[in-house]
Amino acid sequence: MRTNPVMLQVLRNHARAAAESMATTLYRTAHSTFVKETEDFTIQLLDAEGKSCAVPVDLGATWYPGLDYGRALPLVQGGYQPGDIAMTNDPYSGFLATHSPDIVMWKPVFHEGRIIAYAGGHIHNVDVGGAVPASLSRTLTEVHQEGIRIPPAKLYREGVLDEGLVRVMLANVRVPDQNWGDLKALVAAVNTGERRVLDLVRRFGVDTVVDGLADLLDYAEAQARAVLAGIPDGDYDFTEYADEDAAGGNPLRLCLRLSIRGDSADLDFAGTDPQTLSSLNVPTGGHPRHSLLLVGAYYVLSALHPGITLNFGTTRAFTCHVPEGSVLNPRFPAAVGMRSLTCGRLRSLIFGAFARAAPDRLPAAPAGATCIVNMAAENPRTGQRSISAIAPIVGGGGGMPHRDGTDGSGADAAYLKNSPIEITESEAPVRILRYGLMPDTGGPGAHRGGMAQVMEFRTTAPDAFVTARNRDRSLFQPWGIGGGQPGAAGSFTLNPGTAGEQDLGNTDALRLTAADTLRIVSPAGGGRGDPFTRDPAAVLRDHRAGLVSTAGAARDYGVAIVQDAVDEAATANLRAGRVAPPAFTPGAFRVAHEARWTPAAYAAMHEGLATLPPGWRPAMKATLFAAVRAAPEEAAEAVIRRILAGEQALAAE
Repeated sequence: MRTNPVMLQVLRNHARAAAESMATTLYRTAHSTFVKETEDFTIQLLDAEGKSCAVPVDLGATWYPGLDYGRALPLVQGGYQPGDIAMTNDPYSGFLATHSPDIVMWKPVFHEGRIIAYAGGHIHNVDVGGAVPASLSRTLTEVHQEGIRIPPAKLYREGVLDEGLVRVMLANVRVPDQNWGDLKALVAAVNTGERRVLDLVRRFGVDTVVDGLADLLDYAEAQARAVLAGIPDGDYDFTEYADEDAAGGNPLRLCLRLSIRGDSADLDFAGTDPQTLSSLNVPTGGHPRHSLLLVGAYYVLSALHPGITLNFGTTRAFTCHVPEGSVLNPRFPAAVGMRSLTCGRLRSLIFGAFARAAPDRLPAAPAGATCIVNMAAENPRTGQRSISAIAPIVGGGGGMPHRDGTDGSGADAAYLKNSPIEITESEAPVRILRYGLMPDTGGPGAHRGGMAQVMEFRTTAPDAFVTARNRDRSLFQPWGIGGGQPGAAGSFTLNPGTAGEQDLGNTDALRLTAADTLRIVSPAGGGRGDPFTRDPAAVLRDHRAGLVSTAGAARDYGVAIVQDAVDEAATANLRAGRVAPPAFTPGAFRVAHEARWTPAAYAAMHEGLATLPPGWRPAMKATLFAAVRAAPEEAAEAVIRRILAGEQALAAE
């Protein structure tokens, strides 16, 4: 290392402070609720090659500490000059932005004619045009439907705004004033980052700063490798499922083989389903260390080493192998707007593999589904039609080795802050009827899973279009480990408790009238440890808090509660003679699915799909699932091989 350890820690703290300052500037000056309240934004301080060196910890999203701008930087025409600011939101140009609502921006920091760093970050725009308000729905089939796309281009050239680019962009979105306000806040943030880097140069010297940023990457890499070295060598397989690969479709399967050797980890995603005909695809470009592929790894490292430094250096300890044409590495022009739903499954996939590698150190599955609710409607107070963020509906964390999972705030999505009811009702034509925790939802365990969130609301406008993106886990539940039980599945209900009650499943777009009530319940975290070993006093405490019902206490924990007290004799009877539950409990729906769709059946399907062009694979997958459903008496593998043999014979003719 070129920097002595004391100076490295000084620079580490200063770099983080610079990133926090950038994030504070953005947070305090943004216009949209989704940025200034929910905090769906990121900030990065980058080295001269575009590798993330420092990120804020207290503000913004936690997905991108290892983001690599390297592919996107050279796509800006004409090189860089002092005062330039570049931006993009095109998921397929450099694989930096990952869906069109995310505008990524960066500014080169010059010192004596050379670039020594970049200040960068992204904001999530509520709308960037496209087929539906808020731009995102799983029903969309290609990226062209998901709003305006801007390849890497200069927003400012030597300090002068490209007004033509701004006019084109704002002409194609539904809430231009809001978008422009957020964009200006991001400009202010990267300008702040430039000033902070130059302050460091004046204080410590340019060589110290440049060398220090490089050494911060090495430092983070060494910390990550130290954590991996403490995990037993081996190959650890895990499988996860999203409920549907398209609206009304079939399960979307993700596979991982985690191979740990010494202080390195390989993540092989072979066996993962092909890219979909919906917008669930994750645009990684096959980058072996793409930040979206490693979000779950960041969280695992942080759990095993609290306070670990996270930056691009962290990713060097990992190598990802992602099949081209899969849902994790789609080909253009596959739609990608709802990639965050698949990323939720991807995080749980990585958690599950690491939980098999270090079962005594890691929690059960978090809820893993973050429903983002937006409403497009005319506000009766202003007479203007607007698009407003209602709230993110986030379920609880998984039961941990030492305590219960966090209620209503899953470990893998807790960065999305809730919007205060007063703010929501003042900015949107909506009346919130219920907002809280849903009883009897956390996965039962010695350490139970965190409870689900529930929200009920109705609009005060005569006609409102609601999008509820990332609806998932209505079928496949968050798994429990060590004998813990799965967390409850989520639900989406129109007019609950009435004669017109309707289960909407994973629908993500609908129209509401002022007479309609909409209820959204998130999934909940999985439990850890046998729930019949949970301290009855803890069950009673949950009962008194309204988290566990009397019936739930008896059914799920074997605890009899009578007149607000534990009946010890009845509890002993309930718990007597019970067979210990299995170590892994994925939930009834997954058990039934895997009884039919065995590993051999999936292997046969993927073997056949591999012979087809990527664009043909989603339709063939749907054909195979339909054939398996139509022949329940025949083994799925046999059905699949028969169908594929017929296709091959037809092709040969």
